[in-house]
Amino acid sequence: SCQPRRPARPPPRGVPSEPSLRSPAGMLAVVAGLLLALAAGGRGSAAGDQESPPGSRFVCTSLPLDAAGAGCPLPPVPMQGGALPPEEELKATVLQLRETVLQQKETIGSQREAIRELTGKLSRCESADGKSATGTWKKELGKGKDTMGDLPRDPAQVIDQLSRTMQTLKDRLESLEHQLRANVSYAALPNDLREMLQRRLGDLERQLLSKVAELEDEKSLLHNETSAHRQKTETALNALLERVSELEKGNSAFKSPDEFKVSLPLRTNYLYGKIKKTLPELYAFTVCLWLRSSASPGIGTPFSYAVPGQANEIVLIEWGNNPIELLINDKVAQLPLFISDGKWHHICITWTTRDGMWEAFQDGEKLGTGENLAPWHPIKPGGVLILGQEQDTVGGRFDATQAFVGEMSQFNIWDRVLKAEDIMNIANCSTNMPGNIIPWVDNNVDVFGGATKWPVETCEERLLDL
Repeated sequence: SCQPRRPARPPPRGVPSEPSLRSPAGMLAVVAGLLLALAAGGRGSAAGDQESPPGSRFVCTSLPLDAAGAGCPLPPVPMQGGALPPEEELKATVLQLRETVLQQKETIGSQREAIRELTGKLSRCESADGKSATGTWKKELGKGKDTMGDLPRDPAQVIDQLSRTMQTLKDRLESLEHQLRANVSYAALPNDLREMLQRRLGDLERQLLSKVAELEDEKSLLHNETSAHRQKTETALNALLERVSELEKGNSAFKSPDEFKVSLPLRTNYLYGKIKKTLPELYAFTVCLWLRSSASPGIGTPFSYAVPGQANEIVLIEWGNNPIELLINDKVAQLPLFISDGKWHHICITWTTRDGMWEAFQDGEKLGTGENLAPWHPIKPGGVLILGQEQDTVGGRFDATQAFVGEMSQFNIWDRVLKAEDIMNIANCSTNMPGNIIPWVDNNVDVFGGATKWPVETCEERLLDL
């Protein structure tokens, strides 16, 4: 603070009042003015001789920064040749620097808004994970809604747009640095001001680089999310295609998947059908089927089930002049069935490992029962179930003399002993009960060697054939 021993004269009219020391620009302007006034000390003393009486002295003391109103005005510097005084030029330079800093703040603010918008959009994308990502995207596009705002809808275009945005930010930063170098002469500024500006620019540069790094991370995350969604979509499409293929394979000319029969017209060792599914371990079972045959001697082998180590795990056979037999674990029981008259007959056989109990049903009536057929022996799992041939090894070594000749349909297996009334209802066409272990469906039966599948007569037509 400069205080004369007598009251100071007010500043001349037209000289701008001092800016407030509370703002950075005002503080810098006052400091610059004091420096310029001290540099022109000789010229100021001459002016003081005219305005102040001899012997006038000034005492300079320091004041705190918050004493904004206690300062004394600076003496005006006369205009020379119409040019601005040095302090005015310095003020203009500081104002220009302030405008530059404000522009930088606005730029950072706009980039923050862009980043928040991108973050919100990515959050909306992530929130759709419980749904099918591709289906939601297509649904919103179908409604005409742009789910990504001003960004392209294609993920590849989004990534390219983010790259161009980051490059634009870098270019603007370089342009701003060049502009500052062209418009500001650091040599003409005080050291404190220059250091402050350098620190400020360094802070802005670090903030901008941090935002650019965040944008690059967002780009990488978006790319990863896009890849993940693409993989999920491809997996779903592949599963759908496989399902469609299965349905196309399972779709046949039959009105219903179970309305077909397998025809084995010749006694050979290469005509047969194969059940795709296998049996689990069983402690009881019921096997039912419709068959028609007039072959002699004996109809052959309607079905056989072989497992590793035992080719005769379950076999139903009528061979030569022998009666029809049921083999379980190579143990034999003769069944009182008569089915070689060339008509349709419904056959059911039940068995339980408890005491080896068995029952034989023909056309819904129980014709025989017995026990001690492989008692306490569980049926082994993982074997091969063949229609029309007897197996000497698992799935092979057929004997033509034991082959079935005729037609069969509705071959079903349950893992329990069916009640007699259920068997009667199946035989008289009042109930349709597919097997819970082996059901009779088209896509579960393959035929080989010339065996064929044909539409089967209705259940009522088969009843009339009895």
